[in-house]
Amino acid sequence: MFDHEKLDVYRVSVEFVEWSYHRCKGLKGLDRHARDQLLRASQSIPLNIAEGNGRLPSAERRRFQRIALGSALESAAILDVLVATKTIDSTMALEGKNLLFRIISMLTKMSSTAMEVREQVIEYGNA
Repeated sequence: MFDHEKLDVYRVSVEFVEWSYHRCKGLKGLDRHARDQLLRASQSIPLNIAEGNGRLPSAERRRFQRIALGSALESAAILDVLVATKTIDSTMALEGKNLLFRIISMLTKMSSTAMEVREQVIEYGNA
């Protein structure tokens, strides 16, 4: 098992990809652009979590986590668009948004600078 597979946020994001994939199967015609965007954004979440997790704790790791966070927020907006256009009903969108809420909460916490590991600065004087 890879390290990123141990993360709850990764597992929930893969669950959201599965959820999105099954909802997108029926989107055709005018809805194909939203379908493609949702598939791309949903897949971006676990991909960026995995890639960022492969980095040492750093600004670069946080950058990947923030990209994943942005993709999760984008996915939520796409669900809003699909509800507004009556392509999916609000109950269906709420299922996806519940998963996204969990993902966004975890990624927000993970990508904050407070989660950095830092050493305390020690002043050395002449003895």
